[in-house]
Amino acid sequence: MKTRPSRIVVTRKSGRQGAGVAIIRSRPRPRQDSAREHRISTEVVVDAYDGAERAIGWFGYLEDRLEFPFTAKCVAQRAISPLLVGDEVEVISMAPADECAYDMFVMIRWENGGLGVPLSQLIPTSAAPATKVAVADWHYWVGQGYEFR
Repeated sequence: MKTRPSRIVVTRKSGRQGAGVAIIRSRPRPRQDSAREHRISTEVVVDAYDGAERAIGWFGYLEDRLEFPFTAKCVAQRAISPLLVGDEVEVISMAPADECAYDMFVMIRWENGGLGVPLSQLIPTSAAPATKVAVADWHYWVGQGYEFR
């Protein structure tokens, strides 16, 4: 197996590759949270009539509330991301808006710059309270099975 170059800013809690891999889609649906549902419907997707407008709403909500940089831990492996469960990363910004048309991505410090990864695979470990709430809102949305369509 190929090892990662030493310049990558990712730490692993253990040496086991892929141990404890969790797939977000296999998690049980979270309990309905009326306060969170209200916040999402009145602050995030308010007046959104189609998937593109919902994506724009989420992007704006997250961009306004996430305070960068913050550290996060990978809690779910995704085929489109090199992160493994347990990896700790520094989240440095939102990914460009055009990359967030179908999922919300954030940029992490990686090699010679940044790498976009799905926000749904990260949980903030050291972040401002507003950042933790906004990320939890996104995880809730995904966990409920809501989509931009």
